[in-house]
Amino acid sequence: MFVSLAVVTVVMSALLLVSAGAKSLRTRHITEQMSTLGVPQGMMALLITAQIAGAAGVIAGLRWGPVGIAAAIGLTLYFAGAVAFHLRVGDRKGAAPAAVLTVASVALIVLRAATL
Repeated sequence: MFVSLAVVTVVMSALLLVSAGAKSLRTRHITEQMSTLGVPQGMMALLITAQIAGAAGVIAGLRWGPVGIAAAIGLTLYFAGAVAFHLRVGDRKGAAPAAVLTVASVALIVLRAATL
């Protein structure tokens, strides 16, 4: 089961870091999407920090279980919030990836709790 946890952790961390990198570049696509969702530009640094912290937390959680669980709970809340923001503006297409990442975050909680 630990191997499954490690695979999901590495994939999730990579996705988080790529997403944080895209947000930090403030490409037109990202800027327009955040504007459509009603996310103020001032919150971008907070979102980037949350993603980087989440990636670091789940990686650290491979060694220290409670840290991994706490990070995965934070990621679950982060992505559930993303789903809510997308659905609030009627963006079902954008909500789907966030929903998948919410489920993956829950899987991290379950896998890490099972391997303590």
